[in-house]
Amino acid sequence: MRDKLTERWSTYEPFYVELADKKVADIVITNHAKSRWMDRVESSKTGFADIAEFMWQCLKQGRVASYYRNEQDVYLIDDDLVFVAEFAELEKEKDLIGNPLHKMIVVTFLGRMSETIELRDLKSYYSWLRHSRRMTLIKNSRKRK
Repeated sequence: MRDKLTERWSTYEPFYVELADKKVADIVITNHAKSRWMDRVESSKTGFADIAEFMWQCLKQGRVASYYRNEQDVYLIDDDLVFVAEFAELEKEKDLIGNPLHKMIVVTFLGRMSETIELRDLKSYYSWLRHSRRMTLIKNSRKRK
């Protein structure tokens, strides 16, 4: 996701953004993330390019932060929008010093904390989800017997 425009010809502009200890040079949006974006975030700009451009701008402006300090897979945009991302090293891509660059794979968008109160504490939210699914499976298995 390199910037398409440079100010002057033959000037070095950084083509990665640092996020924690990663140097993000590319953003990949999964199909699941795109469908969750349409359901939970925005319904007008729903293309892969639109979502990737939004994510890139948020990264460049420093609006992306880690949800938990110790975990590296759940992130917040503007302290509101929660998303899950994984990182993979880009092959054959290095910065000027030789450190590896990464691509950020956006797995899913969980939603906005301002709209879904449960997202304020993800650990209890996930345990509630597991419990509700388990109870649904138990109910369904009772019906079959």
